[in-house]
Amino acid sequence: MRKTLVLVSLAVTSMVALAFLIPLALTVREIARDRALTTAERQASALGPVLVVTEDPAALERAVASTQAGAAGRMTVHLPDGGLVPRTTRGDFSAGDEQLTEAGRRGRSYTARVNGGYALLQPVSLDAGRTAVVEVFLPDDDLSRGVWKAWLVMTTVACALVAGSVAVADRLGNRMIRSTRRLAEAAGAFGDGELSVRIEPDGPPELVEAGLAFNAMADHVVQLLSAEREMAADLSHRLRTPMAALRLNAEALGDGPVAEQTREAVDRLEREVDQIIRTVRRPTGRGSCDASKVLRDRVAFWSVLAEDEGRSCELIGAEGPAPLPVPGTELAAAVDALLGNIFRHTAEGTGFVVTLHQGQGVTGILVADGGPGIADPDAALKRGSSGGGSTGLGLDIARRAAESSGGYLRIHRSVLGGAQVQMWFRTRWLPPSRRSRRSRRLVGRRHSRA
Repeated sequence: MRKTLVLVSLAVTSMVALAFLIPLALTVREIARDRALTTAERQASALGPVLVVTEDPAALERAVASTQAGAAGRMTVHLPDGGLVPRTTRGDFSAGDEQLTEAGRRGRSYTARVNGGYALLQPVSLDAGRTAVVEVFLPDDDLSRGVWKAWLVMTTVACALVAGSVAVADRLGNRMIRSTRRLAEAAGAFGDGELSVRIEPDGPPELVEAGLAFNAMADHVVQLLSAEREMAADLSHRLRTPMAALRLNAEALGDGPVAEQTREAVDRLEREVDQIIRTVRRPTGRGSCDASKVLRDRVAFWSVLAEDEGRSCELIGAEGPAPLPVPGTELAAAVDALLGNIFRHTAEGTGFVVTLHQGQGVTGILVADGGPGIADPDAALKRGSSGGGSTGLGLDIARRAAESSGGYLRIHRSVLGGAQVQMWFRTRWLPPSRRSRRSRRLVGRRHSRA
């Protein structure tokens, strides 16, 4: 925006300056020409009274020499008998006979083009119908004297005005951009979970209104989140009493396959309720973590159980640091949910691979296994369930972790033959329009590779 304002100001000011500069330059040139012609005509007219009084060459030479043009050798008097004063041969710059005749016929000053400039011909009427012509030669330099200097001054003034206009536009643009950037940074921080961030509106009235709207929106979101957390916490704690009664009833069923399945279902339900309560109690503000460290810790934890069940376990790409704008506990819960799904829904001996991929602005965590896979990935994503009797919190926890950073969750077929769950995290803040376009490009590339 700042560059656009500067370019617009430069274009508009330049056009205005040219609109005034070009006519003014032409006017200055015409003024210089008229000034030179007027001076020459005045000097030529000064010889009129002398020619009326006398035609003596010596007196005329003294009169010619007393003028500026005569002293410079650029004035000649053409007498009616063909004589010249001063007595010199006519140079290349002198007017021709036809031009002298035309000046006498007109009876007034006449300008004719000659070599190297112009000749001003001033006819003077004498007695007996005779006519003498006073010729003043005007070099081209005299006609344009001072023009280039005036043009240079005008160009300098125009450039100074354009530069001043651009500087003012740049300052205004900088003020606007500074306010816009603060608003964008506050929106990015708020989107990353810093719910306490607010801005002090400044800048143009429109940006002040946008800042006030952002602060009101942030307060409203905080109120909605607080009400939602309170409602979820109340609902979760209300489930404790019927859960306790359900467990007592399950324990009273005795032995048998049905009783065992009921107790397992009650255990799963209790775990999910506990997970809901932990999620509700988790602080609202966002944090960050090193994805490599979290993956190393979680894979090391699950590798013990994998060794007991004869599963191969491999972690790829977690050698260096990989910062993520996601709390470590939230990322660990998402990874545990995906790895737990592998242990619950695949046979013993099924291997799995966890891959950490770092790209420009995004980081991906790919969990692949050699199990039967997920028959309908789209349906699994919609309902948050991977099948096999899962309640669906595993995929849902992973999806929410990815989307909390502006990323997404995808399910593809892995090279091991089973499912590959991809969590893609955004590692830097982008404006919403660019974010959506980038997400579409990433999704398209992932589908084309699958």
